[in-house]
Amino acid sequence: MSHHIAAEHSSASHHEHENPAALADLLERDAAVAGGYLDDASAWIGTHFDSDPEQILDLGAGTGVGTFALAQRFPTASILAVDASRAMLNHVTDGAAAAGLEQRVRTVECDLNASWPDAAAGADLVWASSSLHELSDPDRVLRDAFAALRPGGVFVAVEMDVLPSFLPAEFPPEAPGLEQRLHAELTALGWNAHHDWASTIAAAGFTSLERRQFTTQATSPTVAPYAGAWLAKMRGALVDRLDAVDQAALNALIDDDAELARIATTIRGSRTALLARRSAAADQQN
Repeated sequence: MSHHIAAEHSSASHHEHENPAALADLLERDAAVAGGYLDDASAWIGTHFDSDPEQILDLGAGTGVGTFALAQRFPTASILAVDASRAMLNHVTDGAAAAGLEQRVRTVECDLNASWPDAAAGADLVWASSSLHELSDPDRVLRDAFAALRPGGVFVAVEMDVLPSFLPAEFPPEAPGLEQRLHAELTALGWNAHHDWASTIAAAGFTSLERRQFTTQATSPTVAPYAGAWLAKMRGALVDRLDAVDQAALNALIDDDAELARIATTIRGSRTALLARRSAAADQQN
């Protein structure tokens, strides 16, 4: 399976390859810096319901960033957070308790590559953010998601369009374009490799497909620590693929908090959401 960093959610099965504490930290930093798009995405989803959804299913919930954004947008909904990692689901449970949501948020540990959770049925909304690309058989999981939805229910898949950028193109002065080279090497390794899910979603039976892109360009003091976490992760993946100049520049930046804060002041990126529906009319015809 390709290596990826999931943005606001962790994948359904990726945790076995990750340090849970480091991944959780990265996800929380992502939410703090770039998670504002979740408000726009959940508001967009809300326009597709005549009344708020009662049951929501979050596939690959990670630390629960999407779970809690949906809980805030739809204050009467019950949400089932599904993830393969108990460590991640513990974050969801703790976060729900801290937010007073323990009566509305439940968790289930399940590797979607192996099975579909029995508890995941009768949903009005299924949310899958940065998780479909981790699945060994996304076609099967999408069919399961279709079956889990009530007639008229909505499915939403979100993926990163590109890896987030933090560094100016002229960095470092002695060899400009470090970040572009890092991204190129990661792409060659299969990071963030995902295709357009539109045809796969349609093949599972969904209709009325809509697409929306959400861009991120934020400047704040929290960008630098988030950038440092990303750069450290990239360094670990590319330790044998960078030349001496790039390795030295990357090491110097990661190891110097003051320089990192001076250089990495802005995050740039985008995510695309695909929304589709289990048609009530089609169910009636069947």
